[in-house]
Amino acid sequence: MVQRETWATRTGFILAAVGSAVGLGNIWRFPFVTGEGGGAAFLLVYLLFVALIGFPAILAEFVVGRKTERNPVGALMELGGSSWKYVGGVFVVTGFVILSFYSVVAGWFIRYFLEGFRGSYANLLTGYEGDAAIMFGELSTGLDAFFFHTLFMVITIGVVALGIRQGIELAVKVMVPAILILLIGMAVWAFTLPDASAGYSYYLSPEFSIIADNWATLLPAAAGQAFFTLSLGMGVMITYASYLGEDRNLTKDGVTIIGFDTGIAFLTGLVVFPVFFSAGITEPGDGGAGAIFISMTEAFATIGGGHILGLLFFGTVAIAALSSAISLLEVVTAYVIDEKGVERWKAALGMGGIIYLLGVPVTYDLIFLDLLDGFADGILLVFGALMLVILVGWITPEVAVKELEKGIGDLGGRGQAWIWAIRVPILLVLVITLYLGVDGYVGFLTGDFADWISTNL
Repeated sequence: MVQRETWATRTGFILAAVGSAVGLGNIWRFPFVTGEGGGAAFLLVYLLFVALIGFPAILAEFVVGRKTERNPVGALMELGGSSWKYVGGVFVVTGFVILSFYSVVAGWFIRYFLEGFRGSYANLLTGYEGDAAIMFGELSTGLDAFFFHTLFMVITIGVVALGIRQGIELAVKVMVPAILILLIGMAVWAFTLPDASAGYSYYLSPEFSIIADNWATLLPAAAGQAFFTLSLGMGVMITYASYLGEDRNLTKDGVTIIGFDTGIAFLTGLVVFPVFFSAGITEPGDGGAGAIFISMTEAFATIGGGHILGLLFFGTVAIAALSSAISLLEVVTAYVIDEKGVERWKAALGMGGIIYLLGVPVTYDLIFLDLLDGFADGILLVFGALMLVILVGWITPEVAVKELEKGIGDLGGRGQAWIWAIRVPILLVLVITLYLGVDGYVGFLTGDFADWISTNL
């Protein structure tokens, strides 16, 4: 049996969990889904999901992980019985799928960061007919994308192979503070831009009619973003909590992690949207997965100081992407270590290699990014969270409350309030969200993906 590691410090755990949460979900995905959702209208729904659904859900993952000291498969099997190992398998598969396309996107950020050293972004665009969309189209697929996908996965595998204390904990203690400092500096700079007020208005002044008219799309989008950015439903928080001691206050840790994560997401908006509007980009949601690359490159080519800001921005996101990728690979690595008794470096290399191969098709055509992202974000994440809510709220509530009380003391009515919040309102919201997510994904499969197949095969 391979001996299990633990965190050296509480700070290490907090920064690792925050690092997992503040990666591409916050800085790549958050701006474009916010733009697609109407700006402030989406932000409001997203924040409600984080507070009302995200916080109780992250506590559920914490108690399951710390109680069992196992990976998601072993943890759910220990608490719910042998049949629950398949549900635990969903968590492992979710992290597996997400990291496969996540690595490709992270590679784009590394490439754009390095491109900035060749000169200003305005000069760079001259080589692509002055069009940022053409530049993104050429850099996001093909040999360039394949190479940087490979590079990013090699780095990620290397960190995880080093272990909890010598690899993950040391890495996040450098990366997470760097991300925060860089974003604060960029937000202050964005405040000085001439049309920043228009960006703030779009981002911070919700139009409630947008919510009323688009709730069927806003609800699954906001829920998916909340779970994605908090690393919920993919086994990360179960795995990280499994390395914790019993004296830790899980409620306090949950508040700290969610506070940092949500603050960094919000801070990203304070950077991106003033930059967009100052550069004349008033439709931030256009472009889907490439929106942040296309729009920010156009902005950096237009505004004063854009060259330096571009280097900082793309470099910051590359760092954030690595902190999240580490956590995703740790989930599947921990599963192989715990359940199969494989040495850490072999587990990290083997599972990382398979994930890498799954991501290769994304470097060929972005339709595979939509295929993997829609499945993981709209279905797997929410399904995993739903099943965990059923386990904690309806099958093992007494065990869950007792575990939560370790490091806190008697919760009294607050413990029961948490359980009932999980049992009824959160469960209902997740059921509705899962239904909408499945319906939307079926529409994608029978629409865009079917069209692609008929055209290319």
